[in-house]
Amino acid sequence: MKLDHRPHIGWREWLSLPDLGVPAIKAKIDTGARSSALHTHDYQIVERDGLPFVIFRLHPFTDAPSIEVIREEPVTEFRVVKDSGGHAERRPFIRTRVLLGDHQWTIDLNLTNRERMTFRMLLGREAMNRRFRVVPEASYLLSPQPVPTIASEE
Repeated sequence: MKLDHRPHIGWREWLSLPDLGVPAIKAKIDTGARSSALHTHDYQIVERDGLPFVIFRLHPFTDAPSIEVIREEPVTEFRVVKDSGGHAERRPFIRTRVLLGDHQWTIDLNLTNRERMTFRMLLGREAMNRRFRVVPEASYLLSPQPVPTIASEE
């Protein structure tokens, strides 16, 4: 029998999205979801030099609504995504770096309103792509809970 030496992660972890100015966001590790999703309560598609960009706002912490990140990022593609209820929605995708513990890599994220959801982000199986072994009964194996702060850029 072959041993699995991949790092173990729990069903939920704290991630960082440094290129988006998000030092911490609680994510559900969702092996049932193909793509990763990031909450935005408001986004707008604009054109820059003939290419689509998305301007979006997000509150990375459910318990700190006064903390808001506003970003403009290039859209890598638009894809129809079905949510867990089978509801289909055309969503913009962006590409960004993610940090989980000592691990850093680039992922594709779709943007959608997850206001009613517990987690502001889902890390789907495409993003994990054999990097980790998910331990469904565990939480925060690679990420201690951070203090919700975002450095102001003045």
